[in-house]
Amino acid sequence: MFKIILWDIDNTLLDFNSAEAYSLKRRFEEFSLGECNDEAVARYNKINIKYWEKLEKGEMAKSEILEARFKEFFSTENIPFNRVKEFNEAYENGIADKIFFNENGLEIVESLKGKYLQYAVTNGSYSVQSVRLKKSGFEKLFDGAFISDSVGFEKPSKEYFSYVLSHIPPVDRGEVLIVGDSLTSDMLGGVNAGIKCCWYNPQRNINSKGVKIDYEIFSLSEIYSVLENYG
Repeated sequence: MFKIILWDIDNTLLDFNSAEAYSLKRRFEEFSLGECNDEAVARYNKINIKYWEKLEKGEMAKSEILEARFKEFFSTENIPFNRVKEFNEAYENGIADKIFFNENGLEIVESLKGKYLQYAVTNGSYSVQSVRLKKSGFEKLFDGAFISDSVGFEKPSKEYFSYVLSHIPPVDRGEVLIVGDSLTSDMLGGVNAGIKCCWYNPQRNINSKGVKIDYEIFSLSEIYSVLENYG
């Protein structure tokens, strides 16, 4: 049976897309850049994903992607703006301004507390993610959190998961389950670490990356079935 659950945070337990849109629209107001409508947010989202994938592949450092994404975004939107570093810092901090939950994630983690050891595993910035975990209430429910900034490595690297596995109680790797929405970050990292992988796929996307997964769920509540039927 499973003894440890590693939970991804963004777009698994918390709705990062909503937090992203909220912060981006308010930063446009703050910096007097005009309206940032939903279509512009969607265009930024695609650019942002592209740069985070570069980070996951080790092609760029986090310090590079944070500003590069906005440089490209402002360029494609034909917005003459050079206060990118300042904008990025305000945007990052703004992500924690309002908490958006994904489904009933908080209640699920709370219901599993004491039955399993539960940890957060996230690539987000420490200053942002630590605040979000506290504001959301997850901080009190988790047995620990592994934020890439403090770990020193990013998902899906073997170094990241080696760090995590060396800082949780020693168990058989088959007794560890990672739950996350990203094939290239959560699932690939889990495969490389030799732990069980549960893909949270509410959009019912096709596994186009060819990443081996052990379980697939379309709603967070399906995790109960995964846990009950294993072991």
